[in-house]
Amino acid sequence: MTICSSSSSSSSNKTWILHGLAVGAALAVAIGARAYLGRSNKFRSRVIGIIPARYASTRFQGKPLVQILGKPMIQRTWERAKLSETLDQVVVATDDKKIAECCRGFGAEVIMTAESCRNGTERCNEALQKLGKKYDIVVNIQGDEPLIEPEIIDGIVKALQAAPDAVFSTAVTSLKPEDAFDPNRVKCVVDNRGYAIYFSRGLIPYNKSGKVNPQFPYLLHLGIQSYDTKFLKIYPELTPTPLQLEEDLEQLKVLENGYKMKVIKVDHEAHGVDTPEDVEKIERFMRERNLA
Repeated sequence: MTICSSSSSSSSNKTWILHGLAVGAALAVAIGARAYLGRSNKFRSRVIGIIPARYASTRFQGKPLVQILGKPMIQRTWERAKLSETLDQVVVATDDKKIAECCRGFGAEVIMTAESCRNGTERCNEALQKLGKKYDIVVNIQGDEPLIEPEIIDGIVKALQAAPDAVFSTAVTSLKPEDAFDPNRVKCVVDNRGYAIYFSRGLIPYNKSGKVNPQFPYLLHLGIQSYDTKFLKIYPELTPTPLQLEEDLEQLKVLENGYKMKVIKVDHEAHGVDTPEDVEKIERFMRERNLA
């Protein structure tokens, strides 16, 4: 998973987001979006943000509850998500009573989900079904992203609204050369219309020299993603796919089954919170930028 710096240029973020939306809007027109939308003037207008959080992480047990400069990480994520303009509701989906108690303590709505959920997408689906309300888009907001930008949340929502042939949207940013061969930093390649081609824990594309090309614009996948709710109901029923299992990346099951995924790029400094050692790094990062 990744966390994002709020110190990045807001105007630069918006430039990338608007570029992604423009491409999506043009494509929607090209394929006859009006016919797809039918009589409705509002497409995918009802949006919920769900923060999946589990206690039993193999790399970092209890990660959602770790203190980041005096606040639980899950609280910081929730507070950032609440600043989004496109989310009608924000809830936490968890299978752990300690996490649920903590979240209710700072005012978050909590949906209890099963321990058997294999990933955040399945947890989001179960939470949506238990909630019993109708939504058109679900945004999966990673619980280990305490500095998630509200503009990125809004950007992927608008991207999915503008691309009726896509069922999934997500965000990427520039990959740092030092993260090129880190398997915890998921890389992405997209086509010239802004749709995902592939995700990998390895460096993609990979050239003949086997070295990082300083001139190539490699992309780092940010953990946040949104789904059309009709697709989200189908997702858990899809059989796990070979690439998904080999890379251990749930996005690949979407692509392997032939569904389209819209990608926006944001100019965003990012680094991961995957291990206990990352806590000190994020706290130092926040102090340096007065983000406490």
